[in-house]
Amino acid sequence: MAKKSSSASNGANLGFEAECWKMADKLRNNMDAGEYKHVVLGLIFLKYVSDAFIERQKEIELELSNPDSQWYVKEPKARYLAMEDPDEIRTKVFWVPKEARWATLQAAAKQPEIGKIIDQAMIAVERDNPSLKGVLPKDYARPALDKQRLGELIDLIARIGFGDKENRSKDVLGRVYEYFLSQFASAEGRKGGQFYTPRCVVRTLVEMLSPYKGRIYDPCCGSGGMFVQSEKFVEAHGGRIGDLSIYGQESNPTTWKLAKMNLAIRGIDNDLGKEHADSFHRDLHPDLKADFILANPPFNMSDWGGDRVRQDVRWKYGIPPEGNANFAWVQHFIHHLSTTGIAGFVLANGSMSSNQSGEGEIRKNIIESDIVDCMVALPGQLFYSTQIPVCLWFAARDKKNHRFKDRRGKVLFIDARKMGSMTDRVHSELTDDDIARVAGTYHSWRGDPESGTYEDVAGFCKSATIEEVKVNGYVLTPGRYVGAGAVEDDGEPFDEKMKRLTSTLQEQFAESQRLELAIRENMKGLGYDL
Repeated sequence: MAKKSSSASNGANLGFEAECWKMADKLRNNMDAGEYKHVVLGLIFLKYVSDAFIERQKEIELELSNPDSQWYVKEPKARYLAMEDPDEIRTKVFWVPKEARWATLQAAAKQPEIGKIIDQAMIAVERDNPSLKGVLPKDYARPALDKQRLGELIDLIARIGFGDKENRSKDVLGRVYEYFLSQFASAEGRKGGQFYTPRCVVRTLVEMLSPYKGRIYDPCCGSGGMFVQSEKFVEAHGGRIGDLSIYGQESNPTTWKLAKMNLAIRGIDNDLGKEHADSFHRDLHPDLKADFILANPPFNMSDWGGDRVRQDVRWKYGIPPEGNANFAWVQHFIHHLSTTGIAGFVLANGSMSSNQSGEGEIRKNIIESDIVDCMVALPGQLFYSTQIPVCLWFAARDKKNHRFKDRRGKVLFIDARKMGSMTDRVHSELTDDDIARVAGTYHSWRGDPESGTYEDVAGFCKSATIEEVKVNGYVLTPGRYVGAGAVEDDGEPFDEKMKRLTSTLQEQFAESQRLELAIRENMKGLGYDL
């Protein structure tokens, strides 16, 4: 039986996201996907906060008009005024002034000044909700944006109801938003995929780390996908939004805004700083010691400004090369871990074996400090932005944690390169079964009593000692340790198999000779003797 795709089985496709994307993309005209992304996602955000606001007003009206309610108000005018009370509304949703409500925008969708009307709506929402200051896009009035198509886009998004309880329970808004983010990443290709880490990769990190409660940190948070999946994990395991304290940072100003919107629409409190900032040169959380770190830093950054931070306190294991930021990121993560913290992050495969510019020495020092907990080699073609093969690193400060068995002096290697299934001609994804197997293997190795007993599996996983890693030149590539998988016995006796294969080989030799003669004759007919 074929394995189910994670996107099919986790409810990501509700049936209308793909249709909405198809219709929205038709309206793009000649606009670059990176530019159009903010046009669409800004409107989706505005539709969401407007729908949630109207739904909250209805709830208040029911309370005020019910004679049995302690909040009963007899006069209709007094009820109306209460429904427009910002303090009452803000206790649960964003306050949306009249000029920013979706009904106002849709009524003006066919007007030539619709762009200006939307900009004013965004300004009004930011004005009345300080947590959104500087976050929303406000350039809908620009001449290059086709106002007729903008009006059509408003009518399209109007079809999605975010406010009613049934759609909120299905996280319709979150799924539409995430689906559009992934589609924009695909449309932008290599230029724009940095802001979006594929859902299956994020889920693998989250399932392996199991961030139930505490401080979670991502210093290159992109559009905030790591935080969203972590909160989903907590809720799925009986916790609540808010059990995790969210800390993050993002250097790209437009991507930082995407992250703020992505978290706002899900009601996730966060500290991403007051603005975008570079984690290497302006760490917004210098004193933070996180319980969990999840990150997908830009691969092999060559222009990260390493020459300006040569003597930084973070470089405990060696000064990272100026031409590649990989081990600057690794040491930044370790620096921000609490004494019992654990980090999971994505890096290019080269980080597991490179000896260039002192990287091998840094890796050796980290390994000998017994901080590397687990290494996972991932299948190719998972990312929209790069075809570079990638891996997952897991770093732990305390391998003698009271929750798990003592695993000091050991590293778990998992080779998942053969996992995954193709979603189209150029992209693959890990399935639910793949993620469960990888995460389950890690949990059983750590000693989680609910995950069974760990055993090495040839070709898939191996618990190695640091001494074994040393013998292998401090290379962390899982393929070096897990060995070859067992070949399944098909039951055919060896002699019979050899006779069959030899006969097939003879037929192929004969066919090869026939084709060679035919080619020579054809070349001769063209006046070329071979």
